[in-house]
Amino acid sequence: MSERDLEDKNLEDAEILISKTLRIGVAVSAGITALGLVLFLITGNSGYPGATFPTSMLEIGKGFLDLKPYAVILSGLFVLVLTPVIRVGVSIVTFFREKDYLYVVITATVFVILIISFLMGNNE
Repeated sequence: MSERDLEDKNLEDAEILISKTLRIGVAVSAGITALGLVLFLITGNSGYPGATFPTSMLEIGKGFLDLKPYAVILSGLFVLVLTPVIRVGVSIVTFFREKDYLYVVITATVFVILIISFLMGNNE
């Protein structure tokens, strides 16, 4: 196998890994969200009194562990939002394994910006 063929194989493997990461993230998100919907349909309520709902990750996590339907649905949506961030993390590792250090730096910068934007979006 020539060096070019090996590079093409590595690129194809990286693309498959990234694709699998996205598919798994979406499937897990859909499963969690569907569980929350089923819980809501079975119980007939959100798990929270009146028009209240969890507003922090800690409250959502606690509600998820208590199987409160609204918290379970929010957890599924959080996994969906987190999926592209995980994809960027997988890309960093993939570029590092390929010794493509320029793209490691670029992708790591994007990753840091994503994390900062999540932290800045937290108003608590």
